Amino acid sequence: MKKYLFHIRSFQPDIALLLLRVASGGLMAYSHGWGKAQKLLSGDMAFGDPIGIGEGPSLVLTVFAELVCGVLLALGLFTRAALIPLIVTMAVAVFIVHGPDPLADKEFAILYLVPYVALFFFGPGKFSADRFMK
Repeated sequence: MKKYLFHIRSFQPDIALLLLRVASGGLMAYSHGWGKAQKLLSGDMAFGDPIGIGEGPSLVLTVFAELVCGVLLALGLFTRAALIPLIVTMAVAVFIVHGPDPLADKEFAILYLVPYVALFFFGPGKFSADRFMK
């Protein structure tokens, strides 16, 4: 019994990273990126312009980060590279879009930003597509 428990314990950090990747990447892609991608594909370019590059480019970059990079994160494919646009997007949401707002309005963006930063430092773990690309 002890051997089995210790064997599972050796995988606990990797299981935790897998759950964090799949949950935060999958939810971002489905809950946020997919709707914005449909908006983009329909030709509706009305979108906020928080960093002054225009509504269209802001929407395209946000769709790339939230949908494409969210899926890559969930798969654990090019994980650290995929996290950079996600971290930037969530930092813009927290500090620029919701900068003057109360904490309650920033909460969801913070709850995405923190795991993205943690995953950037810890990496994707053993249960990722990145592991097979070495």
